[in-house]
Amino acid sequence: MPKFSASDKKHLRSIGHKLSPVVMIADKGLSESVALELDRALDDHELIKVKVNIAEPTERRALIDQLCKAHKALLIQAIGKIALIYRPAKTPNPKLSNLLRA
Repeated sequence: MPKFSASDKKHLRSIGHKLSPVVMIADKGLSESVALELDRALDDHELIKVKVNIAEPTERRALIDQLCKAHKALLIQAIGKIALIYRPAKTPNPKLSNLLRA
């Protein structure tokens, strides 16, 4: 995972601002199908928003950290129930990558 400076993260946050959540996680946690969808979304788009519908903030943050670790992704920003995460694609698709389209 590359190291990001504060200005790099600010640039990713500006790209992520206009994105909508592509994966939504219910209070049941991370199921296998949601994990597969999250993996596919990260491969396709690199930078995605995830909505985590867990009321307790500490549980929500723990799930976000677990999800980032499991998928080798970097948490760019977490505000409320929305997390912006990034994982570089092995071969980015210019039509799907949120970074290349920005």
